[in-house]
Amino acid sequence: MKWLTRAISIIVFVGTVTMLSSTVCADRSGDEEILAVEAKDSTAKATILVEQSTGQVISEFNAHKKLPMASVTKIMSLILIMEAIDKGDMSMSETITASEYACSMGGSQIWLEPNEQMTVEELLRAVVIGSANDACVALGERVAGTEEIFVQRMNEKAAELGMSNTSYKNSIGFDDDGHYTTAYDIAIASRELMKHDKIHPYMVTWMDELRDGETSLVNTNQLVRFYDGIKGIKTGYTNLAGSCISACAEREGVGMIAVVLGCETSKERFAVARGLLDTGFAGFELFVPSIDSELLKPIKVIKGEVNTVEIKVEGLSNIVIPRGKGEAVEYTITLADNVQAPVEAGQSLGKLEITLEGKQIHQSNIVAVDSIAKMTVAKGFWILLKSMFKM
Repeated sequence: MKWLTRAISIIVFVGTVTMLSSTVCADRSGDEEILAVEAKDSTAKATILVEQSTGQVISEFNAHKKLPMASVTKIMSLILIMEAIDKGDMSMSETITASEYACSMGGSQIWLEPNEQMTVEELLRAVVIGSANDACVALGERVAGTEEIFVQRMNEKAAELGMSNTSYKNSIGFDDDGHYTTAYDIAIASRELMKHDKIHPYMVTWMDELRDGETSLVNTNQLVRFYDGIKGIKTGYTNLAGSCISACAEREGVGMIAVVLGCETSKERFAVARGLLDTGFAGFELFVPSIDSELLKPIKVIKGEVNTVEIKVEGLSNIVIPRGKGEAVEYTITLADNVQAPVEAGQSLGKLEITLEGKQIHQSNIVAVDSIAKMTVAKGFWILLKSMFKM
C-alpha cells in the first residue's frame, strides 16, 4: 500500500504546486491576490513587527499570548542545525542515512525511505524551502542523536535567548499539549536564525529539486516570489495553529521582521505580514546617535593615582524612529562633577538620555574607561621622589 500512499501524496503535491503557481502569477501582475491587510482587520490571533538589527518593537497585537505555532517551530530547529554546521560539527557535504522514525513523520515531506541517504545540504534545502518534516527530523537526529534530545536542546536554546513563553514538544510543529510560543518569542528566534548567513540563499529560493529532478520543492513562503527585499523566514499551518508566518525583509539597510499567528487562511497571513512590513518600511528608519566628544570630557578623580578618568557612553546603538524625525532628536547628558577614588572600569558616572518630541527613546550609562586606584602615602611619596629627580 505504500506505493499507493506515495502516489496520492504526489498527486496532492502537484495540485498544490499548480495552485501556488497560479496565485503567484496574479501577485506579480498587480497583487490582485495578496494585498496588504492591517492586523486589526484580520483574523490573526497575534502579530508583531520588529526591526531586525535592534530588536526594537514597532507594533504588536497579543504579542505575548501563548499560541500553537505549526511549522514556524522549525525556526528553532534550523537555529540548532545551522549552529552545528557553523561550528564544524557537521558539514554540508556529509551524508545522512534516514532512520525509520524520521521517515514516519508524515505531513509536509520529501518522502524519505528508511536507509535512504542524502547530504546535509540536500536535507537543509528540503526543510527551508519545502518545510519537509522527515528531512528536519533526520537532521535533528544527526545533531543530537534522537529527536527527543534535539527537542530538549531546542528548549534550552529558547531559554538562552530569553524566549520565556515558549515550549517545544517536537521539532517540526505538530500540534501537541504544551507545544506553544508567542509572536514576541518567534521574533527573537527569527532574529537569531538570520545571523546564520549560509541559510539565506535557501530562504529566498522559490523552486528547487532533489533526486536529480524527481522531487520538486516549492517555497511555502509566497512572499519570496514578489515582495521587494524579502529574505525569508518560515511559514506554518495546522488545524489548531491556523496559518502562521514569520517574514523578514530588508530595504536600504533596514531589516523588518513580521510575525503573524493564527490566521484563518494562508492568503490572509501573507497579506497581514505584507501590511506589517509595508508599515515598517514606509513609516520608520534607523537613527544613528552621534555624541559630541566635547560633551564627554574626563571627570576629576579625588585622591586617585591620577587626577582624571576618561569616560564613554555604554551600550549606545542604533534606534528606530519615525521616518524624517531625525532632526527632532535631542540629547541630555548628566555627569558627576567628580568621583572619589578608587574608580572601577565600567563604573557608572552619568547618564545619557535621548528623546524625541519629549518622549524618551533611549537611555545609556556613561561609564569610566579605566580603573583608577586610590592614592596611598607610599605611592604619593614615590611619585614625589620621581618628580624631584626629574627636576
